[in-house]
Amino acid sequence: MTLEAEILDGLARTRIAARRLALAGTDRKNRALAALADNLRASTDRILDANRQDLERARAVGDAPAFVERLTLTPDRIAAIARGVEEVAALPDPVGETIARWRRPNGLDIRQVRVPLGVIAIIYESRPNVTVDASVLGFKAGNAVVLRGGSEALSTNALLAELISESLARIDFDPHSVMFIDNPDREAIQILKCHPEAIDLIIPRGGKALKEALAGSAVPILPHFDGICHTYVDRAADLLIAEEICVNAKCSRPSVCNAMETMLVHADIAAKFLPRIADRMRAAGVELRGDDRTCAIIPDALAATAEDWDTEYLDLILAIKVVDSLEQAIEFIARHSSGLADAIVTQDEAEAGRFEREVDSATVFVNASTRFTDGFEFGFGAETGISTNRLHARGPMGLKELTIYKYVIHGNGQIRK
Repeated sequence: MTLEAEILDGLARTRIAARRLALAGTDRKNRALAALADNLRASTDRILDANRQDLERARAVGDAPAFVERLTLTPDRIAAIARGVEEVAALPDPVGETIARWRRPNGLDIRQVRVPLGVIAIIYESRPNVTVDASVLGFKAGNAVVLRGGSEALSTNALLAELISESLARIDFDPHSVMFIDNPDREAIQILKCHPEAIDLIIPRGGKALKEALAGSAVPILPHFDGICHTYVDRAADLLIAEEICVNAKCSRPSVCNAMETMLVHADIAAKFLPRIADRMRAAGVELRGDDRTCAIIPDALAATAEDWDTEYLDLILAIKVVDSLEQAIEFIARHSSGLADAIVTQDEAEAGRFEREVDSATVFVNASTRFTDGFEFGFGAETGISTNRLHARGPMGLKELTIYKYVIHGNGQIRK
């Protein structure tokens, strides 16, 4: 059987499973999620063994440290994944929710009701937690899920997908409700994107190569690509607060998309703030790159190039620019942000208000770290990704973002004249 025939056969089974899953009751879905959380905890050693195989391969081929960090699972991370599954189970089921209801003068009763999207394909790289997060969110929202992870995490993802299938089967769910593609060939992506009759939505999580691979997709795409995030330290900032926010945004986990990549600093406080923050960043191992005014204050900073302002480092590298006003900061963000997360640190409420109105990003923070751009932190239990799109969903995608709606209209014999 060819790869295309194999995938299409699986998709046909997943489409059938999706129709059944859309009708499943909340209690039954939650019991399956509870079984999965238990299974993950009981299988921690097996998961770590599989992950160790992936890590050994990644190091052998010389993958970057940031890439390896995203790939790595630990007992704490596995425990956090299991807790996320339980949090999703505890959330209200969006399926069947009445979003709005009204009655027309002719007596028609109209309801707007949440329903599952259908079959969702998640294409992702290097982060095995996505295998579980995407599956449980899609499942709770009544969708069948197709998983295509990167080759670098194949051993871990395959085991996690097996644990998911086992857990669903314990509660008598169709095992095809979650389909895992274990073939790492990029041809699989080309097959998935060509079959809108089998897949209702593709959610890609990756970099430039994945974006290029999905060009011309016949299936609708809700992308999660670059995370070029900014923090602007205003002249009215509390500098102690600004230090903590910027260090957290850059250093707490630099390999993820919600980490700060560029820091903007108002000229009025640059001479006071930049040496302090430079000391903190150096101590954390951060390489600093700056414009001319930054380098004049931080002599050991490297001169930033034009490319630095448009680079998602995913590493301990920070670009710094001094600006003369809030307007300049907003304009810079408009040119260079990927629209995922941007922040201002200020005690001036008027400046904060302008920033939150004028910065057009999926998440806009005032006096808080961009690292909070996360489904778990937003109370969604987990996320399938962070959308920078302007259609259907934006920001961290939880249960409601994985549904659509239909209109249900009741009458008593009305006809249109």
